[in-house]
This record gives sequence, structure tokens and C-alpha cells, in this order.
Amino acid sequence: MIKVLILSILFLPAFSSAQKYVDLHEVVIGEEYSFNKMLPAKVTPKRQSILGFETPGKVREIKVDVGDIVKKGQLLAELESAEVLASLAEAKANLLMAKNIFERSRTLDETNHVSQQRLENEEFKFQIAKAQHSAAMTRVQQTKIRAPYDGLIQNRLLDEGSIVNPSIPVLEILDSEYVEARVALPKSATEGASLGKKYSFIVDGQTVDAKLTRLAPMSSKGSNNRLAIFSFDTFFNPGATARLVLKVREFKRGAWVPLSSLSQAEQGLWTVFTVSEDASSQKDYVELIHIEQNMAYVSGTLQTGDQVVVGGASKVAEGQSIRDSQ
Repeated sequence: MIKVLILSILFLPAFSSAQKYVDLHEVVIGEEYSFNKMLPAKVTPKRQSILGFETPGKVREIKVDVGDIVKKGQLLAELESAEVLASLAEAKANLLMAKNIFERSRTLDETNHVSQQRLENEEFKFQIAKAQHSAAMTRVQQTKIRAPYDGLIQNRLLDEGSIVNPSIPVLEILDSEYVEARVALPKSATEGASLGKKYSFIVDGQTVDAKLTRLAPMSSKGSNNRLAIFSFDTFFNPGATARLVLKVREFKRGAWVPLSSLSQAEQGLWTVFTVSEDASSQKDYVELIHIEQNMAYVSGTLQTGDQVVVGGASKVAEGQSIRDSQ
């Protein structure tokens, strides 16, 4: 009796060490899987303009430089304007004189002291003077560059003293309120795209939403991609690193298993260890469909309810007795 007890005690550790405690993952078979696909995006200002003078002349002053923030209507640059100001003063004087003559003729007409033809002539001269005055004011405004919208000066192309004509660029301005993201969308993604729908982006590490505003052909050389333009409510510096987080659904029967449970086999297949009916580990062959972070979507002989060994071959050997560590 004592010998039997001693033998039992001696064999007990050996039996216990043969049984492996492991983490198990329960299989759930599905007909489809979804994942986030990251597409690179280019962040650009919604508006970008090259500014120049509308009339030839000599640059008197450029009031801004690269990096300056400007407001809509702010004076940015101007030409020497002595000549056009003199023309404006002359046009203003001519207008005042024509107006006085016309009003005097109209008063005389009321007392029948002037002919109708003379009154019409004076009115015609008055209208011409008004048009000339308006044109002179326009020429003065054309010697100035004003900001067309709130923005940021991206480039300064000339300095004071330069001789310019209307074809020469002087300043470049970017919209400082609104930016867009431009993404090349594959054909499969455009089929479910909807204008006005919001999509998630990662911009400089931040997750933000943007609205799809336009879809345009990418090129005429056979590409199936389309250019998608998204608008943000939040401002980001143009050129910021951005990625579109696109939710993709694929219809393929399979299951998600821990990536660590996979071991590479032959002919492009992979193996996982599952728990057999007698609580020992057995191999199952699977096809790797997709990897998402630390999980893998696979198809094969797995069934709903199967228990996959987390860690796979690094944790157990085939035929080893196993138990759930939980």
C-alpha cells in the first residue's frame, strides 16, 4: 500500500506538466468582413489666387510679405498713382461743371427760357462726365491690390520699384479659413460614395470628419480612379499629412482569429491549433484573407464554436493535452 502511494506521488507531477494551460479564442464564422483602408490625401486650400495689378505702372509699395495673415479687402500693394489721381481730379471737376450746367438748363426749361434740344445736349454732356469720372475712379482702384478673401500670403514675387503690366504676378494668397482634401478613390470605393456624406480622416494625428463635396474623373488614360474632394470644417495647414479612413466590406466566408495563432504551412496555407474532442491540440489548415492589427481573417475548415489556441505553435505541440487558462 505504501509503495503504491509513493508511485502515485511520483507520477503526479509528470502528468500535470503534460497538460498545457493556454488562452483560447472562440471561432465565429461570418459571411463577410470589414476593415479600415487608409488612403493618402492631399490637404489643399479651398481657394488659391495669384494677384497682380490691372493696369501697367511702377510699384510704389508692397505692404505684406510671405506668411502674413490678411483680411478680405485689406490693401496689399499699390502703384505710383500721381498721374491717375490727377486724371481723377480733372474728371471730378468736369463732372461738377457739367452737373451745374445741366441743372441750370433744367431750371430754365421750367420757365421756357431754354430749348428742349439744348437741355438734351446738356444732359448728354452730364452723363458723359459721369462716365468719365467713374472710369477715372476705376483706374485709381486698378493701381491697388486688395485681398479677395481672408488669407495667408504664400509668395511675394516683386519688390518696390518694379515696372509691371497686367500679366505680371505680384503676390500669391491662400485661403486661411477653409481647406480641402483630395483623394484618388478606387472604383470599388466610389460605387458606395455619396455626395454630402461625412468621412473620417486622420490629419496630423487627429481624427476629424470631412464632407464629400465633389467627384471628378481622375484621368482620361484608362484609370478607374476618381478624384474625390472633401471639405473640412476645421482649418489645417495646407500640405498637412492626411489619410482617409475608408470602411471596406468584403463578402467572403470566414472568421477572425488572433494573428499570433497562425503558423505558415506549405502551398500558401497557414495552420492553427484547435481543441479536439479529447481536449488535445490538433492542426487545422486555413487560408489567410486579411490582416487587421493583431487579428487575421481566415477561411478553411474552422466551424463556429471551435476553440483556437492563442499563440499557436509557440504555445503547444500537436496532440498535447490542453486546458483553457481562464
